[in-house]
Amino acid sequence: MENDRVRIVDIAEELGVSTATVSNVIHGKTKKISDETVQRVQELLEKRQYIPSMAGILLAQNNSRIIGVVVNDHEKYEAHTLEDAFIASSLNHLSAQIEKAGYFMMVKVTKEWNEIIKFASMWNMEGLVVIGFCESDYKKLRNAMRIPFVVYDGYFEDPGRICNLAIDNYDGGFQVGSCFRRLGHQRALCIADNATCMDLERYQGFHAAMEGAGTTEGKGDLLLVPMTKKERRAFYRRHLVELRSYTAIFAVSDYYALDLIQFLWEKGIRVPEDISVAGFDDTPLCEKICPELTSVRQNGKRRAELAIEALQKLKEGKGEGKTIVLPVTLVERQSTRHIAQI
Repeated sequence: MENDRVRIVDIAEELGVSTATVSNVIHGKTKKISDETVQRVQELLEKRQYIPSMAGILLAQNNSRIIGVVVNDHEKYEAHTLEDAFIASSLNHLSAQIEKAGYFMMVKVTKEWNEIIKFASMWNMEGLVVIGFCESDYKKLRNAMRIPFVVYDGYFEDPGRICNLAIDNYDGGFQVGSCFRRLGHQRALCIADNATCMDLERYQGFHAAMEGAGTTEGKGDLLLVPMTKKERRAFYRRHLVELRSYTAIFAVSDYYALDLIQFLWEKGIRVPEDISVAGFDDTPLCEKICPELTSVRQNGKRRAELAIEALQKLKEGKGEGKTIVLPVTLVERQSTRHIAQI
């Protein structure tokens, strides 16, 4: 044979069997083929380094055993979506649970909801986990696709037929505000890049805890910051005096918290001696910096477990229109201190 790509017909001719027999061995349909023939075909396929069309194999099977994970390539990630600590942690937990359930994981990053349909159909996927899209995208996806899927951190007035796995964002913010108050902070700030959905809930919980019974200025303020790092740094420089007027700052994500700490250090502002800082998500980076970051922990492993369980129920026609809210816990570390020590 020439050095061109090996074809099924080449394998069949060399072994003296039909192309259907070779195709059935490749696709795992070997019930009506002798063990000896299966072995001969497999050995020659390996010897000739036959490269199958994976899409063709999966489409030929009844079950692909593939679960797709699709992440919104949002502008805030600045073309580094899979490097984001929360996304990376989520993928890590999902990978472990998907493998444990006997499936394979495929990951796609896209801005377009309709690309999800092509992705899932091409690989004959048995289910999807979708992260970071908006309510309208999820509903269009639900109406256009038969493949079951679950949503991470969806925000719905009415989930309809969608299964949503969320966390208690309000309580997470409330726990941070309660921590700041217990540490004696009277002027505390929340920074976010928007005032909607889960970020709004985190701020509302934080504000409620900081406000307490009174309504003193500076108790739980909100400052909206740009999404891109370059613009955000310029914004911080313009608002440096305002930032210095607070003794504690809550960032609605660990990424923004760590970025803020770096900026403060560059300006000679100490954390937590001058300003206490807390984040949200408790990603692995929290324990790898100095000072270690106080953050709201969500159980990524448990959410991944629930995602696989939900997909299995959806395949059975159960679990639609359900929102599961997981609890969160504040983990206090070195980036926050009692104001009496400042």
